[in-house]
Amino acid sequence: MDPRRLLTFRAVVRAGSISAGARALGWTQPAVSQQLAALEREAGTPLLVRGPTGVVPTEAGAAVLRHADAVDAALRSAREELDDLVGLGAGTVRMAAFPSAGAVVVPALAARLRDRAPGVQLRVEEAEPPEAAALVRSNAVHLALAFRYPNQPAEPDLRWRPLGADPVRLVLPAGHPDVADLAQLADEAWVAGCERCRAHFVATCAGAGFAPDIRHVTDDYVAVQALVARGLAVSLLPRMALCAAAVDGVRAQAHPALGARTVGVLHRAGVERVPAVAAAIGALAGLVQRTSGAREEGSEPAPRRPGRGDAVSP
Repeated sequence: MDPRRLLTFRAVVRAGSISAGARALGWTQPAVSQQLAALEREAGTPLLVRGPTGVVPTEAGAAVLRHADAVDAALRSAREELDDLVGLGAGTVRMAAFPSAGAVVVPALAARLRDRAPGVQLRVEEAEPPEAAALVRSNAVHLALAFRYPNQPAEPDLRWRPLGADPVRLVLPAGHPDVADLAQLADEAWVAGCERCRAHFVATCAGAGFAPDIRHVTDDYVAVQALVARGLAVSLLPRMALCAAAVDGVRAQAHPALGARTVGVLHRAGVERVPAVAAAIGALAGLVQRTSGAREEGSEPAPRRPGRGDAVSP
C-alpha cells in the first residue's frame, strides 16, 4: 500500500471527517477523496463508512488504521532521530502522565533533563493510564507514565518499562488507632478512587472477607483526604498520591494486605532509539522511588507539602 495514502486515511479517521482531514493536511477535499478511493481499491474492500456526521472505519479500516499508526510512528521516529543527530541531542519529548506522577515525578524529571540534557524539551499532558496508552498508540505522545496493579492486563502492543513500586496505604483520620486486620474496617464508610484503583480496593477488601460500603467515589486525592479528615470515611491511596498533596487531620498506615501498584513508562517499540526519548527514559531511572518518598509512613501522619495546588486524581 502507498504510505502516503495510509497517512491520508489516518488523518481522516483521526479528524472524524473527510473535510476535517483535508484541513489538517492542508489539501482540498477532492484530493483527499481521490487518495481514499485509491486506497480502498488497493485494499479491495471499503475502509470507511461515510455518514452525515462524518466517517468511521470498517473492520478492515480499523486494521488498516493500526498499520497507518505504525507507519506514522516510524516516520516520526526517523525524523526525530535525524533531528536529534543533527541538533546534537536537541529534541522534544512528548509525554502523558497520570496526575499524581505529574505532581511528583514529572517536575523531578524535567529538572534532571535540564541538568543532564539541556537540549531536550519535555512537553507533558495529564492522562490516566488507559487514555495515556491510547495517546501512545496514536503517536500523540512518545511516552506515558502509567501504573498497573497486580493481575491487571498489560498492553501487548506497547513496551512496558517498570520504574518502581508505589505502595498502597490505609488513609485514616488522625486519631484512628492502628488497624491490624482490614476486617476491622468492614463497618466503616469508604471513599474510592479511579476505576483501576477501585478494582484493586474492592479485591483487597474481598480478600479480607468483606464488601466495602462505598459512600463516595472521586478521583480527587485531596477530596479523598478531606472526607477522611472529617471522619466521614476511610480510604486507600497510593503513597505517591499522599506525597503529591496531603490534608491535615489524616494519617497513612502501611498494611501488608494492601500491596503496591507498579509505576512504569509505556512506549511504542523503536521510539527508544530516538536520542531525546532515550535521554528521558534514562532520566526516569530511580525517580519513582526517590520522589514518592523512600521513608515508609507506617502509622505516622502522611507527609505534608506546603503547596496543595489544584485537586487532581490519584
